[in-house]
Amino acid sequence: MKIKVETKNLNVWYGQSHIVKNFSIKIPEKKITAIIGPSGCGKSTFIKTLNRMVELTPGARVSGDVFVDDKNIYGSNVDATEIRWKMGMVFQKPNPFPKSIFENVAYGPRVHHLVSNEKLDQLVEENLKKAALWEEVKDRLRMSAFELSGGQQQRLCIARALAVNPEVILMDEPCSALDPIATTKIEDLLFDLKKNYTIVIVTHNLQQAARVSDFTAFMYLGTLIEYGKTEEMFERPKNKQTQDYIMGRFG
Repeated sequence: MKIKVETKNLNVWYGQSHIVKNFSIKIPEKKITAIIGPSGCGKSTFIKTLNRMVELTPGARVSGDVFVDDKNIYGSNVDATEIRWKMGMVFQKPNPFPKSIFENVAYGPRVHHLVSNEKLDQLVEENLKKAALWEEVKDRLRMSAFELSGGQQQRLCIARALAVNPEVILMDEPCSALDPIATTKIEDLLFDLKKNYTIVIVTHNLQQAARVSDFTAFMYLGTLIEYGKTEEMFERPKNKQTQDYIMGRFG
């Protein structure tokens, strides 16, 4: 398997608080990797280091290395904005722009001059289809994104992330605010997306991690406790702490 993202001795501090500690992991290309662990263990902070969003937090400090396709994204002469295109982020709560459905998807490509205006219609349609939303909204593209349901808004945010041609999709609890039906649609979508994208998903839902991911990493208090194939992690964890967490004994 080709490794898409690798971290080496990654550390993150917020002020004096050491949030991520000596985190080293290899994330394979075009697979789904789930990050699990109790609240406050550094999961969200970790994935924000993968597209340099963490440095937008006042007082944040990062040491160690993050490689994407063997390139250190924290190296000198690296454009952080370009990294954030390449590593699209979908947040816990759907956060569409206060614009129409069409403009939400078209915004990034238009701002970054990725396609001509003549091709925007096609690009919007393609990415709404990738996000399994086109059939539900194709007759309402000029409607405000805020009129969509929560699950539809989240798929719109996925379409918006896809529209700037990322290589990696980072998802921070993307289903935590959604009902079971909307969650199922997002999970089904993930299986389609991994054919073309590397996906890293933070989730508190252990059943979700078991259902959708190929690999799982268990974090505790900022440290990577165990990492491996999801089936092995859930059925035959090597670390007692991992087993206790998966069995619901803490967290």
